[in-house]
Amino acid sequence: MHARQQPGPAPEWWRNAVIYQVYPRSFADADGDGTGDLAGVRERLPYLAALGVDALWFTPWYRSPQADGGYDVADYREIDPALGTLADAEALIADALALGIRTIVDVVPNHVSSAHAWFQEALAAPPGHPARGRFWFHDGKDGGRRMPTAWTSSFGGDTWTRTAGPDGEPGQWYLHLFTPEQPDLNWNHPDVVAEHEAVLRFWYDRGVAGIRIDSAALIAKDPDLPEVGEHHEPGTHPHLDRDELHDVYRGWRKVADSYGGDRLLVGEVWLEDIDRFVRYLRDDEMHMAFNFDFMTRPWDAAALAESIRATLDAHARVGAPPTWVLSNHDVTRPVTRYGREDTSFSFAAKRFGTPTDLALGARRARAAALLTAALPGVLYVYQGDELGLPEVEDLPEGARRDPMHFRSGGTDPGRDGCRVPLPWTAAGDTCGFNTTGAPPWLPQPAGWGSRAADLQEADPDSFLNLYRTAIRLRRTEPALRTGDFAWTEAAPGTLAFRRGADLTCVVNFGDAPADLPAHTEALLASAPLDRDANGGGRLPGDAAAWLRN
Repeated sequence: MHARQQPGPAPEWWRNAVIYQVYPRSFADADGDGTGDLAGVRERLPYLAALGVDALWFTPWYRSPQADGGYDVADYREIDPALGTLADAEALIADALALGIRTIVDVVPNHVSSAHAWFQEALAAPPGHPARGRFWFHDGKDGGRRMPTAWTSSFGGDTWTRTAGPDGEPGQWYLHLFTPEQPDLNWNHPDVVAEHEAVLRFWYDRGVAGIRIDSAALIAKDPDLPEVGEHHEPGTHPHLDRDELHDVYRGWRKVADSYGGDRLLVGEVWLEDIDRFVRYLRDDEMHMAFNFDFMTRPWDAAALAESIRATLDAHARVGAPPTWVLSNHDVTRPVTRYGREDTSFSFAAKRFGTPTDLALGARRARAAALLTAALPGVLYVYQGDELGLPEVEDLPEGARRDPMHFRSGGTDPGRDGCRVPLPWTAAGDTCGFNTTGAPPWLPQPAGWGSRAADLQEADPDSFLNLYRTAIRLRRTEPALRTGDFAWTEAAPGTLAFRRGADLTCVVNFGDAPADLPAHTEALLASAPLDRDANGGGRLPGDAAAWLRN
């Protein structure tokens, strides 16, 4: 185990951090019931310390009916019983910090669970009661027969559900941009503002270093509830990226800053307009936001170079660190995505039966890992990507849980394929996910153990050791920590850039080998290099290398 000194207060520790995303239900199962838990994460902290990460981001671990993988929160002050207790969370935060690893937790401000006490109170109250003011209740059109709007859910389908009164007669409608089990909150209500600021304090008081803000651009709604048109002036969409929501995050920033300046706010901000995107990163709002533009681009030199340039330029304008991420708990894993004819990602394009070449995808995913790790800013790693796990696309009939699949009428495979429990050992019924052999909550595919962490630890050329070495070099090489970024000359179909005075990253997106620039040392490569005695050589297709100049 590679323990590091426990970090104290360190303002801006996050500017070049490596942050590892944990989906707790699928990480490790300590109590053997088939569902991952916080005790399982605690047991695997030595693995995470050896990987070299600076922080863990946990998807929601709060009490939840699990209608949407925990993003339907019933109580922010309780841990879901399937995952553990509040004491388990506090112990995990402390144990991780003792190894030099900070903790980031999810907050979901757009909505709560329909099981939340507020919503249950609202359902029991009559129309016009103050309890309904925390949500978006509406009488509807045509005497209540029609929904207030024709807005489309982020998961497909309608965004309004009609309630029933005590006598069973149809009542008001309520808004949910996701599932009916996730009623949207009304951010014009002071209770909503005050409660979320209290939730931030609750978790900051327990030692978390940061808050990740889910669906951050959705929380404000036009109270007139107009329909969504083909075009809206910036800041005027009925429920996306409205100008007034920035006051909410200014309030959150004041809470974070009151803890000494080393607490973090991270936004999930899905916006195509990069100028609107960086407004969330002004110095009185969030510290950083996820770079979805880069993540969804195809495996193509020109497309990724365009994204890198735009990202660096936009973040420089506001002084925020860029972030680089290849996948998360919502997105098809890189090994599968990069092996397809269309290597980009969009939710609308996900379909069953899309062919993929996993060997090709693995080569490209290894190269992409070095590309992202060499860029200036923050690196995010989704659990299992460091093992080169593919998307599990052949889950058995009846195993899927994701509402995106069901609300699409079964045409969208959903997101379960990237959430299958991790393989820790080559042996065992559950590949080390637990020791009881209890079936995991999502079934692992045949051959999952061949990708296990214990096998990869012993293989110097494995995905795991590639990630470990890259993360170690990010920490130990001054050029990768704080060095300037500059593009350098590259052959067609390749990218090359310099970090600092003496380190170059080269990526070959083509099939054929490409000439390497002159160098004195190859620090790391995603595939074997063909080097010559004169300081040159060839870089294989779909490969990347870090070179000392």
